[in-house]
Amino acid sequence: MIPAPWFNFAVALGLGLLIGLEREHSKGDGSARRPAGIRTFGLTALLGAIAIHLGGILLLAVAMIGVLGLTMVSYLRDHDDDRGLTTEIGLIATPMLGALAMSDALLASGLGATVAIAFAAKPWLHGFIRQVLTGAEVNDCLVFAAATLAIWPQLPDRPMGPWNALNPHDIWLLVVMVLALSACGHIATRILGPRYGLPVAGLASGFVSSTATIGSMAGRAIKHPANLGAAVAGSAFSTVATFIQMAVLLMTISISTLVLMAPALAAGAVTAALYGLAFARQSGAADIDSKSGRAFSIQTALGLGATMAAMLLIAAALRAWLGEAGVIAGAVVAGFVDTHAAAISVASLAASAQVMPQEAIVPILAAMTSNAVAKMVMAAAMGSTAFVVRIAPALVLSMAAAWAGAMPMILR
Repeated sequence: MIPAPWFNFAVALGLGLLIGLEREHSKGDGSARRPAGIRTFGLTALLGAIAIHLGGILLLAVAMIGVLGLTMVSYLRDHDDDRGLTTEIGLIATPMLGALAMSDALLASGLGATVAIAFAAKPWLHGFIRQVLTGAEVNDCLVFAAATLAIWPQLPDRPMGPWNALNPHDIWLLVVMVLALSACGHIATRILGPRYGLPVAGLASGFVSSTATIGSMAGRAIKHPANLGAAVAGSAFSTVATFIQMAVLLMTISISTLVLMAPALAAGAVTAALYGLAFARQSGAADIDSKSGRAFSIQTALGLGATMAAMLLIAAALRAWLGEAGVIAGAVVAGFVDTHAAAISVASLAASAQVMPQEAIVPILAAMTSNAVAKMVMAAAMGSTAFVVRIAPALVLSMAAAWAGAMPMILR
């Protein structure tokens, strides 16, 4: 093994050469040739290592001033080309990475590789942002970042309000989860494209709202009768998304409840998936614009959060007044509005030890059952009789399978 400090110097030189390798490959030729390449980056990293080794932070600061001055001269000389600042920033970072390699070679190597990857990813990143992402999706990214990084950490993480039923941190986590799951469904549709048709679109949009998806599919089946089978498949797959989303949300709120509910959720999801696959054979070319729409609906997510808060209060009040029967009644009523808010309100009671995890199974399944009824009402309101008689069995059979899968836990 190479003894220190030779090993650290070798790491510093190596990461400088790695960054410089990419810059050398993309620096161009002729008059447009960029000034910094493999030798410049390698020597700059080595300079930082030598400076920190001989004189510590003070000599490193002097070396950094020199590198910064030379970088500024180079940039001002060629600024008419409008080349950006990426290379110059990388050149300033390289001596610091070389200095870091003298004390933490592993961290410096990882950061150096990250810089090289950032340089090499320019064509892909620029193409993705300019040609793939729409303006609406960029705005959605900013909204998600604000919801996740700015708002969520600031919310108090403790029970409060009437009956100590509300935890703002957990309620906003639900909003974040809905945004994230909705974005995942949108990304899946964008990646797979429209040629996979309504079944894939139904599964993806089911993460946003299965009830709304079934209503949309019902209307599409009326507008395009030839796509009836594909619309039924998409509606069935949106129900699969409901079971998957329920599992993810329960995992966030109460692992113990998820463990008990897993057989029921798996049985319901598999039943709905098999039903959807049976109709997917009839799926033809779907008229879906994969570049339209938003990654998520912030109004839907906020509405779900508000609904959850209201249902938490209702469930807590009913439980205080009526006992266990009140929890079930509150979940059934809430399920007609949104099954996830109702189920998570019950799971939150289990997580806070206000009810036993086993006692949460029946209220959650009751909420999902009432939501399935709401889906059938939506299908009847928006679709044809042919659509209703085809999608209703998917909803009934999937819920029957879920109840059957939960019976051993209920009867325990």
